[in-house]
Amino acid sequence: MGTSFLNIVILMFISVCAVALFKRIHLPPILAYLFAGVIAGPQLLSVFAHPEEMHLLAEVGIVFLLFSLGLEFSLPKLLAMRSLVFGVGLGQMVFTTAVFTSVPLFLGISMSASIIIGGTLALSSTAIVIKQATEMGILNNRRTQLAVSILLFQDLAVVPFLIAIPLLAQTGEVSIALALGEALLKGVFVIAFLMSVGKWLLPWVFREIARTRTDELFVLTTILIALLAGGLTYYFGLSMALGAFLAGMMLGESQYKYQLEADIRPFRDILMGLFFVTVGMQLELTVLWNSLFEIIFGVFALMIVKVILVRAASLLVKTDAIDGWSAGVKLCQIGEFSFVIAALATTHGVLTSEQSSLIVCMGVISMALTPWLMNNSVTIAKRIVNKDISFDDGATFGDAEPLSNHVIICGFGRVGQSVARMLKMEGIHFVAIDMDPVRVHESRNAGEPVIFGDASQKDILLNANVESAKLVLVTFDQVEKAKQVITQTRTITNTTDVMVRTKRDYQLESLYNAGANQVVPELQEGSLMLVSQVLHYAGVPMSRILKRVRAERKGRYDHMHGFYPGETTEITYGTEDKLEFIHAVVLSEHASCIGKAIKDIDFSRMRVAIKGLRRDGNEVKDPDEDAILQAHDVLVIAGKPRRVERAERKLLEGS
Repeated sequence: MGTSFLNIVILMFISVCAVALFKRIHLPPILAYLFAGVIAGPQLLSVFAHPEEMHLLAEVGIVFLLFSLGLEFSLPKLLAMRSLVFGVGLGQMVFTTAVFTSVPLFLGISMSASIIIGGTLALSSTAIVIKQATEMGILNNRRTQLAVSILLFQDLAVVPFLIAIPLLAQTGEVSIALALGEALLKGVFVIAFLMSVGKWLLPWVFREIARTRTDELFVLTTILIALLAGGLTYYFGLSMALGAFLAGMMLGESQYKYQLEADIRPFRDILMGLFFVTVGMQLELTVLWNSLFEIIFGVFALMIVKVILVRAASLLVKTDAIDGWSAGVKLCQIGEFSFVIAALATTHGVLTSEQSSLIVCMGVISMALTPWLMNNSVTIAKRIVNKDISFDDGATFGDAEPLSNHVIICGFGRVGQSVARMLKMEGIHFVAIDMDPVRVHESRNAGEPVIFGDASQKDILLNANVESAKLVLVTFDQVEKAKQVITQTRTITNTTDVMVRTKRDYQLESLYNAGANQVVPELQEGSLMLVSQVLHYAGVPMSRILKRVRAERKGRYDHMHGFYPGETTEITYGTEDKLEFIHAVVLSEHASCIGKAIKDIDFSRMRVAIKGLRRDGNEVKDPDEDAILQAHDVLVIAGKPRRVERAERKLLEGS
């Protein structure tokens, strides 16, 4: 046990040093993990003489990676980009796989191995391209969106390969069509079962887990769901990664998506790093040394052919030449999923270790060249086309522009909702973040842009586009949590202002020291507004009142401190009976009010007010009294809690 522990410490030390070194020379961490694996492998330091011992743990990393990919799989986004995804993406995958399958087949390699080799070489690196594009700020321009469309189809194409490899290993050369047919039948059954579970069971599970407000339970449940789904598909003889992908896809449209992604990321990154370390350990240096010329020649031939084939595929939708060539340059490397497929194929005996090592060697070299190619993709495309180009970074393929110059509201309670209504009245875009599952469900049903998640987590803020936001507003009165939000915001951007609301000003200095631009203590601000009204009625000119208010805020409420306490000093903010709730009622097909006009329903007798009506995803702000209620309408009503509850029952059940 002591030796194993020491080996793990040595491996972690090598990995940390490698990642730090590669980061300094602007190379992706994947290459650092591969390098660490080579150093620690049996051919050099021999930290682990048998890398296959870590195979199961590394495979869990693949499970989490596919789970995250499933979370990113958005059906609406896919439909919005369908001409690119299923046009250019499908064309690129078919063309490239066919070309790179024919070469090894011509050299006498078996059909099974040739297909796997063709598929691995056709894939590109989603992780490197997306990360590099994000850092360069070009993720939403036209040519990058073309590349993203191809990457999306490639990510989907990984799943059939993962299904087919174990079956190809069993059938050999007997019948590839039979193997794929069997995989298809099993896949249809498992997908149908998991989709059923995902529709009826998982939302309820996560709703109940979220209500406990226990972070550890939420994380553990996320990991358990991913592993259970992977174990189910593995039981049916399919890949564990397929089950994880389906589980992620089922949860990808839920309100918990961003929090799930944030929770799984640390485990995914660590275990995926371990996976790439094991890939590096399996790299045969003798193959690299003996075939160095062939590998280098193969890399350049591969990259040139992939650039040409991406451009050819882009002609299917008549894409601009500059965009097509630029996308090809971005995608000419071998992807991280190629290593996954190659490792799985080697494990099942479809590929030899030498063939797998050749793919890994070519992948490492092509990935190392990717950052430079990404930075110069447009320049290279211009030289190929031999014409000038005007940058049009605002043109996107998609259904909506990403938010910018918006307000992020952390906490969507009464204060957050009041701010949101005022922002909406002024036409200012906002996105809210809240951890209350019921509140998020209610507000999302009413059409509010609310994300379920912990605002103090970096990934949640990134999903709210904090780097391009105008303001981050913290509305909850939890000082330590507010400081975490400020810290995470400052690690992402220094240009976005942060405003914090507190009940009292006891923590004013500490919040400013944490990086807040403005702290608004509720009690002092309420007193200040009262004072301004008093001064106005006392005849003080408004200009002097505004000057006094500004000075008081600038002096951090110096004159508002200190009062004579008494027995009734404690401030009461009201009772529940004084609250007014807003509630979204989703009208099912069997609701008793279906087919009735709004005027025929006595809302005044129920003592609730209509705030809005949503139909087919569109908001009707002031619905006409003659409007007929239809199935699947969302009626937004307001009133005291018990009255809202009675009104909902009457609308749905008629009693």
